Amino acid sequence: MKALFIGRFQPFHLGHLSVLADIDKTPEIAKILIGIGSSQYHGTEDNPLTFEKRKEMIEIAIKNEIKKPCQIYAVPDIHDDQFWVSHVKEIVGDFDLVYSGNSRVTKLFKQAECEVKPVEFKYDISGTKLRKMIKENHPEWKKFIPKSITNTIAQ
Repeated sequence: MKALFIGRFQPFHLGHLSVLADIDKTPEIAKILIGIGSSQYHGTEDNPLTFEKRKEMIEIAIKNEIKKPCQIYAVPDIHDDQFWVSHVKEIVGDFDLVYSGNSRVTKLFKQAECEVKPVEFKYDISGTKLRKMIKENHPEWKKFIPKSITNTIAQ
């Protein structure tokens, strides 16, 4: 069984890692597909990091934490809800269930009759809040990021 975890990962944080760890512990899942959404955007307030930087962060963070095989995909926005799920499927191929913390993404996959598992973040952090903390150089931001990637983000 393949599971798709899709998000923007702007930046990848401990909440994301905890979701992947939960997926990794699910016996029936053999492979994890990670879709990096809005992959074409970077250099903006909402999307500061490039796809390549986000992919690098995820690869470093999961290297010694996630045992199951993972594959990372760039999923550019197409700004068309009607075709978005088929667009994602075209990029990542077949999967059996979807994990997402985004209500719009969840709704679109459910409308396409995909099984969606709700994401339970174990950390009280959001990408928006974290981006603001990093931008303002708030000393607490590092406690929400896997230690293995704090230097990657600070670059």
